[in-house]
Amino acid sequence: MTARPLRSVLYVPGDKPRAIDKARTLSPDAVILDLEDAVAPEHKEAARAHVRDALAARWPVPVLVRVNGSGAPWEHDDRELALTAGAAGLVLPKVEDARTAHDLSLGLPLWAMIETPRGVLNAPAIAAVPGVAGLLVGANDLARALRTRPHPDRAPLLHALSAVVLAARAHGKIPLDAVYNDVRDPDGFARECRQGRDLGFTGKTVIHPAQIDPANAAYGVTDDEADEARALIAAWDAARAEGRSVATHQGALVEQMHVDEAQDVLALWEGTRGK
Repeated sequence: MTARPLRSVLYVPGDKPRAIDKARTLSPDAVILDLEDAVAPEHKEAARAHVRDALAARWPVPVLVRVNGSGAPWEHDDRELALTAGAAGLVLPKVEDARTAHDLSLGLPLWAMIETPRGVLNAPAIAAVPGVAGLLVGANDLARALRTRPHPDRAPLLHALSAVVLAARAHGKIPLDAVYNDVRDPDGFARECRQGRDLGFTGKTVIHPAQIDPANAAYGVTDDEADEARALIAAWDAARAEGRSVATHQGALVEQMHVDEAQDVLALWEGTRGK
């Protein structure tokens, strides 16, 4: 699963079968069926049944399950469901240390949510656990724990956001940005997507169908960008065929590093065609 582009990952409440059915017709790169925060305690059992039914159906994208965290009365039943019902991965909330991630590497890819100050400080060790596929930022809980004030550019969280990206990238794992709460604010969502990509996130977790296409566009590659990447690689190949160690393209110096970046752009473009 880690080879698949993940520009948008849609949370869907596990106790909402109509929303689950709708999600199967949408175009996110992955879906998270949520048994945790989106489901009230009295609906947990029904949500597990709905999620089990959903996992038995055919999906066009990978489907992860967010389970309730350590200490919750539903944690064991949630994990058993994820392990036995065919989930593509397990999303674990509020991971704060590597031991927790290691103990819950149960054969499924583990997606660790970084939602607390301790989680941010221990993100490198968490990302280093072999069973961890990626880190997801839980900005709402993190902001509350840090006692920050709302800010349109997330300035109080920038250090933490970058720390999560740094930890994930250092260990070859996928960093996914937090949700944007106001589904009525497409401009704010687009702004936060641009910021997240600038910070180095692979994609964004989303909570509404209207956020999927903007996230895919923000974290994707346009045809023009793919053409530019091909032109840069062609310039490099021509220079190397002539025995030169560097090339120039549109007046700029081209080295192997730039070629590698261009190849990454093309890989993302190819991986998301038709989606």
